[in-house]
Formats: sequence, C-alpha cells, structure tokens
Amino acid sequence: MDETHTMVRTEVTVNGSAFLLAQGQDVQDLRRRIEAVGTQARFVEFTVVGNRSVSVLVSSGAQVMFTDETVEYDARDTGDLLEPYGEDFGA
Repeated sequence: MDETHTMVRTEVTVNGSAFLLAQGQDVQDLRRRIEAVGTQARFVEFTVVGNRSVSVLVSSGAQVMFTDETVEYDARDTGDLLEPYGEDFGA
C-alpha cells in the first residue's frame, strides 16, 4: 500500500481575498511584517502557490486571517519565482 505524502498549506486572507502561501514561506515572518504596518499603509509581499509573487497593501484596519490545512504533497510548490506553474503558465 502506497503512503500518501502530505504537506501543510497556509492560507492568508486579507480583507476577504484569500491567498495560498507557497511552501517555504516563513509564516511567522509574514505575520511580523503585517503587524509592523502600524498606522500607515504599506505593501507586504509574499509568494503564493504557483510560485507567483503577490504584493498586498495592508493598513491598520485590514482584517488578516491565517489558516492551515493538510493537503497532498505537490513537488512543484517550491516557492521558486523563476519556475511558476498553473493554468496561466501552461503547466
């Protein structure tokens, strides 16, 4: 019997827009960067599934939520921005 390989996928939701973080993203660092926004709006960048970069404008009134789920392992999900994948990239 083959054992299914899994990984933990983290979703960050900013004001209702959900983003699945790529593997290797430092979730604690992303939380610190969002917390550091303070009273002035700032862009926070991170890499999402598909190895794509996202830049979100975060302000003091932003609602941000992190959730984790266990999913089937995907070897393509490396966080390498030079190797994007998914339907937009024909992979």
